[in-house]
Amino acid sequence: MIEIMDTTLRDGEQTSGVSFMPHEKLMVARALLQNLGVPRIEVASARVSSGEQEAVKSICRWAAQAGLLDSIEVLGFVDRHVSVDWILAAGARCINLLSKGSLRHCEGQLRKTPGQHIADIKAEVAYAQEKGISVNLYLEDWSNGMKDSPEYVFHMLDELADTGIRRFMLPDTLGVLNPMLTLQYFKQVTGRYPDTHFDFHAHNDYDLAVANAHAAVMGGARGVHTSVNGLGERAGNASLASVQAVLHDQLGMDTGIDESRLNEVSRLVESYAGIAVPPNQPIVGDSVFTQVAGVHADGDNKAGLYQNALMPERFGRKREYALGKNSGKANILKNLEELGLELTPEQTRRVTERIIELGDKKEVVTQDDLPFIVSDVLKHATVDEHVKLLSYVVTTAAGLKPLASLRLEVNGQTYEENAVGDGQFDAFVRSIRHIYKNKLGRKFPWLANYTVGIPPGGRTDALVQTVITWNWQERVIRTRGLDADQTEAAIKAVIKMLNIIEPDYGNLPTLPVD
Repeated sequence: MIEIMDTTLRDGEQTSGVSFMPHEKLMVARALLQNLGVPRIEVASARVSSGEQEAVKSICRWAAQAGLLDSIEVLGFVDRHVSVDWILAAGARCINLLSKGSLRHCEGQLRKTPGQHIADIKAEVAYAQEKGISVNLYLEDWSNGMKDSPEYVFHMLDELADTGIRRFMLPDTLGVLNPMLTLQYFKQVTGRYPDTHFDFHAHNDYDLAVANAHAAVMGGARGVHTSVNGLGERAGNASLASVQAVLHDQLGMDTGIDESRLNEVSRLVESYAGIAVPPNQPIVGDSVFTQVAGVHADGDNKAGLYQNALMPERFGRKREYALGKNSGKANILKNLEELGLELTPEQTRRVTERIIELGDKKEVVTQDDLPFIVSDVLKHATVDEHVKLLSYVVTTAAGLKPLASLRLEVNGQTYEENAVGDGQFDAFVRSIRHIYKNKLGRKFPWLANYTVGIPPGGRTDALVQTVITWNWQERVIRTRGLDADQTEAAIKAVIKMLNIIEPDYGNLPTLPVD
C-alpha cells in the first residue's frame, strides 16, 4: 500500500493569492480524512501566526475526537525547539522537520558545515521525541543534492538513520527532476536503505510532478505527497486526483482513497482557494469527460471504443457529448437520448445542420441549448414537462428585500405562491419550496452549489450559463440553465431539476400540508 500525504493546507496554501480561513482548513481536513480516506495531511507551518495556531488547534481537537490525530502533521524547523513547542501547544503530535538536503543549501543558506547541521537536527529530534512528538524529516532540495552532492545526502542519511525518525521525505523542491532521474535516485537511496520509509514530494515546474511521483514509487518510495487540484508554490504540486489514478491504474497500487469523492473535494477546495480548476485538468476538470468529435461518440455507441479506465462514474461523474461543428449526428443523438427527445432521421439532420451553423459562430453548443434549437428548427416544443413555470415576477427595490411571485403547474394542477428572499433567485426558490412543502406535502432538495459563467465558447456579451448542484435522496443532481439573463438562467435550471426528480415522488411519503 502506498501512503498518500496531502499537503493542500500547508504547501497548497503557498499558492499565490491563497489563504484559507481557520474554519475552511477544518472543513478541508475533514473532507480529506473522512470523505476521501487520505492517510495523512500536512495542515500548516509552525510559527506562522497565532491565527494559524488556532486553526491547527481546531483541526487537532476534531481529529482527536475522531481518532485521527496521528494523521495530522505540521511543518517545523530546526530552531532550538521553538517549532516543537508551537506544535505541542497546538495539540498536534507529529512534526515534519525541515532540514537541508543539498550541500549548497546547507552551506549557502545556513552557513554551517554538514556536521553542525546534523548535530542541530539530532538535538531537535531528541527534544521532540522527549515531548512525545513523532518526527518525519524533509531533506529540502534533495533532488539537487543527488545531482550535485550525493555524498552529502548519504552522509546525512547515514548519520540520521538510527535516530528514530519515522519517515525521510525527499522533495524535488525546485521541480527539476524527470521520471528517469527520479527512478535512478530513488533506486539509489532505497537500495542503500531498504528498511527505511521514504516519501517523495514533487513540484510541477516542468509539468512532470505526477510522472515523477509514478517513477518514485517504481523506485521504492513508500509514500507520495499531493495537493488537491495541484495547488502549491510556483507551478504547484502533484495533483491528488491524478496521482491516485496513476498509482491505481498504472501500478496497481492501493492507497485507500475513495475515488468517488475526489471531484467533490476538488470543488470544495476550488471554492475556498478561489483558484478555478482548468476545464481540461485530468479527473476533476469540467471538460475531461466530454467527447467533442462525433466519431468518438459513434465509437462509444457501438463498442465503447473511445473509453479508457478513467470512467467518469468511477469519480462520481458522467460522460457528456459536446455539441458543435465537430460533433456530428452521434453526439447529437447521445444528447437527445439523455433529454428524452426522439426525432426522425430527417429532423435529426436538420437539427445537426443548425448546430453546425451555430458551432461555427460559438464553438460549443451546450446541452441546454438543444431543446431550444429543436423547437426553433421544428417549430414546436418536443419536451413533455411535468412541471411548468406558467408565469413569474421578481422585484427588487432599495431598502426592501427582493420579492418573487409565481404560478407553477405540477402534473396539470396550478399553484400560486410568493416569498421574499436575500436575492431575486433566493426569493424565487423560497416560493417554489413553499409550494412543494406547504401545498404538495413534498420534501425539497437542498441547494449545494451555484455557479454562473459564460457558456463554453461564449463571449461576455453572449449567453449566461448557470450551473446548480442539488443534494437529493443520497444523490447529487447538477442542472444547467442558459439565457441572456442570469436570474432567468438560474430559474431554468430549477425547473429542469424539478422535472428530473418528479418521478421520485411516487416512491416517497408525503408530509403534512397547510
